[in-house]
Amino acid sequence: MIDFNSSSAISDRLTALIDIGLYKAHARETKRQYLGASRLGATCERQLEYEYVGAAIDAGAQIEGRILRIFARGHIMEDCMAKWLHDAGFDLRTHQRNGEQFGFLTLDGRVQGHIDGKFVDGPEGFAYPALWECKALGAKSWNALLKQGLAISKPIYAAQVAIYQAYLELHENPAIFTALNADTMEIYTELVPFNAALAQRISDRAVRVISATAAGELLPRAFVDPSHFECKMCAWQNRCWTERP
Repeated sequence: MIDFNSSSAISDRLTALIDIGLYKAHARETKRQYLGASRLGATCERQLEYEYVGAAIDAGAQIEGRILRIFARGHIMEDCMAKWLHDAGFDLRTHQRNGEQFGFLTLDGRVQGHIDGKFVDGPEGFAYPALWECKALGAKSWNALLKQGLAISKPIYAAQVAIYQAYLELHENPAIFTALNADTMEIYTELVPFNAALAQRISDRAVRVISATAAGELLPRAFVDPSHFECKMCAWQNRCWTERP
């Protein structure tokens, strides 16, 4: 019998109940019928194919409740950051008048992206209009960002910024990228000039993934060893390594 007087047992019980609720809410969400622009900087193009077609994930690869809570934390911290920026005097637009996020679609809607917001005006020291992207990061990612900058430490985010700047015509001024340390609430800000070459590579990648999928072709894996840490974290690892290239 579970000892409900134990704090650890109570924590486990409450966490399990919350996770069940998170799983149910996650299952009710509308599944994407397009390739998300925020994912185009991912390392493996075959993984992007699996994501695009909504391929069934491996048995036992269900996303953890803890990860769903981390996703929720990111949205909450993004909302906090937007309010703080408004209070600091920035004219930051996160949604259109109809309540929808700013975004774009291309390739007949098969590739879509939605931005965190755009700066229209604000204090001196920044150029407007400018793309705004915001992330909440744990200690490891935060430290890497501080040491290496966005392009090196988080190339997937750098690709996201570049493709958004291109398709939303926010390329004339540097994007304002902000990150919040989820542990200390420190704020990191980086001005990200438009990288036209990166935007073109990412756009070409989107075409390549869509075209290969339509032709029934599997793009090459990014790695040659299934024990590579990114492969081990992939929800389609078993499927990938048992299918013919």
